[in-house]
Amino acid sequence: MIIRAVTPADRAQWEPLWQGYLTFYKTSVRPEVTETTWARFFNGLEPMHAFVAEDKGELVGLVHYLYHRNTWMIEPVCYLQDLFTRDDQRGTGVGRALIEAVYGAAKAAGAGRVYWMTHETNLPAQALYDTLADKPGFIQYRKALG
Repeated sequence: MIIRAVTPADRAQWEPLWQGYLTFYKTSVRPEVTETTWARFFNGLEPMHAFVAEDKGELVGLVHYLYHRNTWMIEPVCYLQDLFTRDDQRGTGVGRALIEAVYGAAKAAGAGRVYWMTHETNLPAQALYDTLADKPGFIQYRKALG
C-alpha cells in the first residue's frame, strides 16, 4: 500500500470512495459540490488537499484536509475533514497511514496542529483515533444557514 497525493487520473476511483464516505454518514451532497470539491484539490490557490491509499493499483482509502488560520496560535492549523477506507480495508492500517500522511504534510506546511471530528457512534474509528491524538472534550454545535 502506498499513500500519495490524489491526481486528476484518480477521479473514477476516488468518487466511489467519496460516495461511500457520504453514505456512511447517511448524507449526500449536490453533484456540483462534488465537482467543486474535486476541482479544489488541483487549484493551487485553494487550501484544500487530498491523499489516497493505493493497493495493487486500486484506491482503498481517502483523506481530505485543509489549512486555515486560528486565533489561538500564529501558525495555521490543519483540519482533517474527511477520512474513509473501503469496508474490506478497515483494521488493516489504511486509516492510520492516511492520518499520519496528513500529519507529515501539515508539519511540512508549518501547521501548528491537526484536528478532526467524528460522530459519537463511530466507535471503531474512535478506537484508532484514541491512539493517534488527544480528545480535548469540545462539543460541536452547528446551524445550517441555507
